[in-house]
Amino acid sequence: MAATVVLRRNRPGMKAKDWSNWPDQSFEDMDSTLAVQQYIQQLVRKNPADIELILTPPDNQDEGVWKYEHLRQFCLELNGLAVRLQEECNPKVCVQMTATEQWIFLCAAHKQPKECSAIDYTRHTLDGAACLLNSNKYFPSRSMCCPLPDALPPGVSIKESSVSKLGSVCRRVYRIFSHAYFHHRQLFDDFENETKLCQRFTSFVIKYDLMAKDNLIVPMTEELQQESEA
Repeated sequence: MAATVVLRRNRPGMKAKDWSNWPDQSFEDMDSTLAVQQYIQQLVRKNPADIELILTPPDNQDEGVWKYEHLRQFCLELNGLAVRLQEECNPKVCVQMTATEQWIFLCAAHKQPKECSAIDYTRHTLDGAACLLNSNKYFPSRSMCCPLPDALPPGVSIKESSVSKLGSVCRRVYRIFSHAYFHHRQLFDDFENETKLCQRFTSFVIKYDLMAKDNLIVPMTEELQQESEA
């Protein structure tokens, strides 16, 4: 009997309940140049609250590639928070990108960093992150971000000079979380309850030392707090 072929494709016009609704696949069986992204997204869809599992790389996975693909995924999901913020983050009210009265952030999307309304800062930051993470200069080929056949070396690493830029992206996109938490709390809580995105992001930057702990100003769960103090 011929094996059943599973087409993992989202077709135009599919209902939301059928979106990405196909059987799970082991990482070793993901025969794609985008296998790392597919694997991360599969774990997120299965259970976004299982943060430890989502952040645990497969055996022999290059760490730079793993961090890069996770940051791409964070930015993709943060667009969902940005869309919700547009409903109430009015430029006439949130005239600056702030988090509490002590933190005012300048937007780096301009020739000289300057103040932007919070929603413009959010858009500019996500656009800038997308441009950097898709840059052929710093990340020339995502096809090199996946395990190669056994006959070839076990993988190709992203240059350390490129990996070092991930920390600055993390610091900027984290400010979207902090603004939402301190100024749009109900919206933040609703989004976080559905996605656990801020908890996952916080665990991620702590695990890979991508942000100073003093800058992680959104209160964390008790478990994450203990981890950050360890």
